Amino acid sequence: MNIKPIRSDDDLLAAFKRLERVFQAQEGTVEADEMEILVTLIEAYEQKHYPISAADPVEAIKFRMEQQGLTQKDLEPYIGSSGRVSEVLNHKRRLSLQMVKRLHDGLHIPYESLLSAV
Repeated sequence: MNIKPIRSDDDLLAAFKRLERVFQAQEGTVEADEMEILVTLIEAYEQKHYPISAADPVEAIKFRMEQQGLTQKDLEPYIGSSGRVSEVLNHKRRLSLQMVKRLHDGLHIPYESLLSAV
């Protein structure tokens, strides 16, 4: 096992190539240990150099609407009047905590997605 820090995208590519070779290693083997170390190093490098920002709550709502074939009218029980729904979907009004709870409970949108900008 010859593991070194990942300092560049070239190092990252090499780590991925090695990971492909040891990914199916049997637990308790040197290769399995190498796989765990490589995964940790890759995750650390990606979090530092390619962070993923939290989703926009409005995009999370629109995604759920698309998934379930919902209209703006369908959101009224969770957000309020049609005007308020329109304001939220057009980024003119922020979600209140009460709206977040109702959207989570009723449409099963994760809190993390809804609270990123509250």
